[in-house]
Amino acid sequence: MPARLVTHLASAALRLPPTRPGPVRVGRDLPVRTRDGVVLRTDHYAPGDRDAPTVLIRTAYGRGGPLRLLGRLLAARGCHAVIQSCRGTGGSGGTFAPLVHERDDGVDTLDWLRRQPWWSGQLGMFGVSYQGFAQWALAADAGEELRAMVAVVTASATRDSTYAGESFALDTVLTWAELLHAQTVPWLARQWELKRGQPRLAAALEHLPLADADRVATGVTIPFFQEWLRHHTPQAAYWRTRVFGDQVAKVRAPVVMVTGWHDIFLPAQLDDHAVLRAAGTPPRLVIGPWTHGSPGLFVAALREGLAWLDEHLPAVPRRRGRARPTAAPVRLYVSGAGGGWRDLPDWPPPAVETAWHLQPGGALAARPPVVSTPDEFRYDPADPTPSLGGPLLVAQRAGPVDNRHVEARPDVLTYTSAPLTGPIEVIGPVRAEIHVRSDLPYLDVFVRLCDVDRRGRSWNVCDGLVRVTPERFPADSSGALRIPVPLWPTAYRFAAGHRLRVQVSGGAHPRWARNPGTGETLGTAVTLRAGWRQVLHDPAHPSALLLPIVHSAPPQPPI
Repeated sequence: MPARLVTHLASAALRLPPTRPGPVRVGRDLPVRTRDGVVLRTDHYAPGDRDAPTVLIRTAYGRGGPLRLLGRLLAARGCHAVIQSCRGTGGSGGTFAPLVHERDDGVDTLDWLRRQPWWSGQLGMFGVSYQGFAQWALAADAGEELRAMVAVVTASATRDSTYAGESFALDTVLTWAELLHAQTVPWLARQWELKRGQPRLAAALEHLPLADADRVATGVTIPFFQEWLRHHTPQAAYWRTRVFGDQVAKVRAPVVMVTGWHDIFLPAQLDDHAVLRAAGTPPRLVIGPWTHGSPGLFVAALREGLAWLDEHLPAVPRRRGRARPTAAPVRLYVSGAGGGWRDLPDWPPPAVETAWHLQPGGALAARPPVVSTPDEFRYDPADPTPSLGGPLLVAQRAGPVDNRHVEARPDVLTYTSAPLTGPIEVIGPVRAEIHVRSDLPYLDVFVRLCDVDRRGRSWNVCDGLVRVTPERFPADSSGALRIPVPLWPTAYRFAAGHRLRVQVSGGAHPRWARNPGTGETLGTAVTLRAGWRQVLHDPAHPSALLLPIVHSAPPQPPI
């Protein structure tokens, strides 16, 4: 099928504005030489207009498949599309080391662009996940030439996502390491491993010590995985040159952010949103009912991203009769019954933070706690409480799932409200304060909010985990610790007749690495100590989930 027809059919299927007529010229495997002599392989999709703006995509996942389609879509809409493989990937020279070379290689690529006869001085960038990290690494240095950014399920800083709650995002990091390694093995061998259900990766996620897990999963040592195990403390100098959060406020180009409620980088991306707002460059924010790799996210990213580039790269001519209406600063999907898309002036919207207190007998209510005895459970890292759904790298396992199986375990406490007499809408940051006692000084506290429907199914809405060490949370005179637990932000409508449920447990493995209970080093720990936990919910220790409650608003048309 001719490439031009494929582009036209894709545009129609995705409901994109019509493309411009004319041929698209493609140059593949162009060499871009960096300051240290490494050659970065680059594809160039050129429109008929030499002086058109340029959209740069730097990727660690090869330049074929969806990126080939995106390159043609961009060129057909009047942009030079430049798609480059990061060093050590996709035929580029050097060794891939996450986040290490992206700033310098991005700057060198921009210098190469400036020397091209078709360079117009107008740059846009587009990137999903790691491609977005590469954008943020370059954005501040691109200066006024950068006219627009499309940042999809990504953030400027990965450190806090890697060590969410100061634990370790084991499933995400090890799965990503295995995925990157899989790009180097023969295609048939990879397909066989996928068909078998990736048993080596499954075994690695259960393996101790974690320092051997990369070899179990892939057969080789993954240098960055080893480094991330070693440099996990907040004070680690290792991360100072590998995060770009301090550069975000310097970016003046308009940015559109697209993400999902169950994305692994959602909290970090919303941090970037807040920084841009405070710096006077508020971005457009779109949050949908998506996971990190869901198909709906890909479609929304194309629609939003291409429309954003149309609007903000000034050399792209406006399509007659297809002018884009002024978009609301925030567009988000309210999940749950009767939710739907909403357009808002800002994030987060005005809300009343309401405390839903844990009560005796497994109850949950928006009233103060009463005098009560603590609830107890025993956490055993040799049989860790499993993670179920939620923000995961692999879309097939992520998102909302029925939690009844894990809630039936003796190491999971649940607190459930009475059936709601009317709908409750929660939009914004969610947090919990849990008061605990433990016979071990090293523990994790995992909190999850669920929606229990009329059939009794318990659907996860958002959650969070905090790793507890003696120096982080001092005990009160009774030996109790007050643990603040930030949960993922959400937009969710609990229907009348449904119930709110809060889970409290000692972990969510393998999404987070299990806490061995010994305080041993993350990568080398092998000794596992089980211990009892008490969850307190009396007037002196008012454990609660704090929800941002907003007034209902009518849903908007779909995205």
